[in-house]
Amino acid sequence: MTDTPEARTPNVVDIHVGGRVRMRRKMLGISQETLADALKLTFQQVQKYERGANRVSASKLYDIAKTLQVPVSFFFDGLADPMTNEVDEVGAAAERVVTEFLNTPEGLELAEMFPKIGRGGVRRQVLDLVRAMADDESRDKG
Repeated sequence: MTDTPEARTPNVVDIHVGGRVRMRRKMLGISQETLADALKLTFQQVQKYERGANRVSASKLYDIAKTLQVPVSFFFDGLADPMTNEVDEVGAAAERVVTEFLNTPEGLELAEMFPKIGRGGVRRQVLDLVRAMADDESRDKG
């Protein structure tokens, strides 16, 4: 095996699968160490899977799906269909936004807390606040 930059670059599918593992683990509130123990791995191995640095074998992906209580297909949601290479662009874009959001500690906590705000008016005010803050941030950068 050659030590070229291409050989060291994680495959996009491995990165996607690892990101989905991380997202689901965080949604369940499970630490990398807890997941690693359940899978009889080190937490460093789980870290490498989540970054896409190491590929997950089919049997290990099956074990991960069982542990995280999702179908194996969950880890491939949002990828192009390998038979047609077609991607649902709208769905893929939405998937990226949700994944990026839930992969941050604040996003995950916000997603858990937001539905607990009972009044729709207050939820809209929170959304207006976040929009205003994002607009200010983009103006500062621009």
